[in-house]
Amino acid sequence: MILKWKKIVQLTYIKRYDMKKYINAKDILPEHLIKEIQKHVRGAHIYIPQTERQNWGVSTGIREELNERNEEIVLKYKSGLTISQLVNFYNLSEDRIRRIIYDREK
Repeated sequence: MILKWKKIVQLTYIKRYDMKKYINAKDILPEHLIKEIQKHVRGAHIYIPQTERQNWGVSTGIREELNERNEEIVLKYKSGLTISQLVNFYNLSEDRIRRIIYDREK
C-alpha cells in the first residue's frame, strides 16, 4: 500500500513539474552568458531562484514607522493613558491596542 502511494506522489510531482512553464535561455540571456552556463550545465533543466526578497515594509520604511508607533502606544499606556483613550487617539480597535501592549510587554 505504501509503495502505491509513493508512486502516486511521484507521478503527481512529475505532472506538477511538467506543468511549470520554462523560458528558453536564448530568448532572454546574452549569448556570452549562455556559453558560460553551458560550461557547467549542458542541456539539463536548471532552476534559477529569485533574489532574496525583503521582509514586508522594509523598503518603504512602514515597518519601522509601525514599530515606533507601537512603542509609543506602550509608553503612553505605561504613563497612564487608558486603552479607550489610545483607541480614540490612534484610531485602532481595542483588540489591536491590547495586542500591541501585550506583545511589547513580553
